[in-house]
Amino acid sequence: MATSATSEQLLVIIDPVARRLDGESVRIAKDVLSAGAASTKVCLPDGPEEFARVLARRGSRRPVVIGDDRALTRAVALLHRQRALTACVLSVVPVGGSLGVARALGVPTGAVAAARAVLDGTERRLDLLVDDSDGIVLGALRIPPLPLAPPDPEVPQDSPDSYDSRDPREPRDPRDAHEPREAPDARDSGSSRDPRDHQRHGPWGLHGTWGLHGAWGSGAPRGSRDSRDPRGDDGEGTDAGRPWLRTCQSLVRTLVPSRPSRLSPVPPPPGPARLRIEVDGVTLIDLDQPVEAVSVTPGASGTVTVEVRPLSLGAEATPLQARGRTVTVSGADFRYRADTVIAGPVRRRTWTVREGALGLMLPGR
Repeated sequence: MATSATSEQLLVIIDPVARRLDGESVRIAKDVLSAGAASTKVCLPDGPEEFARVLARRGSRRPVVIGDDRALTRAVALLHRQRALTACVLSVVPVGGSLGVARALGVPTGAVAAARAVLDGTERRLDLLVDDSDGIVLGALRIPPLPLAPPDPEVPQDSPDSYDSRDPREPRDPRDAHEPREAPDARDSGSSRDPRDHQRHGPWGLHGTWGLHGAWGSGAPRGSRDSRDPRGDDGEGTDAGRPWLRTCQSLVRTLVPSRPSRLSPVPPPPGPARLRIEVDGVTLIDLDQPVEAVSVTPGASGTVTVEVRPLSLGAEATPLQARGRTVTVSGADFRYRADTVIAGPVRRRTWTVREGALGLMLPGR
């Protein structure tokens, strides 16, 4: 079905992560959309509640999301919960770090090309995979989940509707590594040092309580009057003249644990699992045969392709494949990756194909 967007009213929703990561692409896309549409309303939500409220109050305007895969799946999930997907045509301009899902759906990843597709493209109805907990999958489903890159602090992996005020790729002040959020040590309360020193360096910093010149030293920068040796050896209060100081500092550095990294390490993928996998009610593999991986990908219209890789013992096992409209996985607690989100653990989950449930504007052929 072809549509002409130039006579339509657009609701442009700009994801905050896209604004921080690539403000130039956001500006270009916004300019192209504003110049080509009859009326454009731009919204800048700061959180999931505001994002949902803006989308729910779109009225007759066609929603356009400028953001990455998480913003796209968030918008589709909200429209699905509002039971508005059938009557709504969604558009997306991919901007951000993770764009694989949008690319797989056929959306151009360039800001200008994607914006032109919003204005002059064609509405296409795409299949949607919906599970029994009302979750949605736009692209691929994998069990066990493939390892992800270190998670963005602003968007926890198990919550696509979450935001954070900072992006991990923004330049960081190197002093952040010495700025824990605890209050200053009570032993510094009587110090004559400038209180701003604590803000600059923190209790573990260069001039903090246990730092290079902290409570074991003088509490002041090297070379100042306060840094002299209290024994009064003509101001030569250096570490070389006080070997006990270096010994104590080394001991403290050894005993005091370093601050944990901002990014949690990616857990290794789990080992083989015993799962029962049914496709349209027919058992493809049962609990007596452990499996290494399961993938569910879009197939022909109204179906999905299920591939199961049994555990290889010696000779490599041949993958099992089946096509169908309903996939049920049950067994021991398992996690799965749906698009950009890792969910679980669950013991049973059923996914059903909703044919033509999602209307998306794509470039015309």
